[in-house]
Amino acid sequence: MYAIGGSKNPTIISQGNRFVAPDKRECKEVTKRDYASQSEWKNWNWRSEGDLLANGAFFVQSGKEVALPKKEMTARPASTVASLTRYAGALNCLVNKPC
Repeated sequence: MYAIGGSKNPTIISQGNRFVAPDKRECKEVTKRDYASQSEWKNWNWRSEGDLLANGAFFVQSGKEVALPKKEMTARPASTVASLTRYAGALNCLVNKPC
């Protein structure tokens, strides 16, 4: 029903993910805040940066914009997931031989 959830004031920064919603209208929200009213969770810092939201998926952002830490590698846009994972899959390993 959701991909990201929290209940105790977490900070969530989703970067470069791909979320594809099912066809059911009530199952399209990516985020879920458990055990808190909107007046409480509206202050939690939840941000989506460069995510791909497909088939009506939506991410409810909240809180203030957070300063992201300096990073050596920046998140790639979610639109590149298919090309980046084109050859992903299980390794062909023989018994008693390391992969």
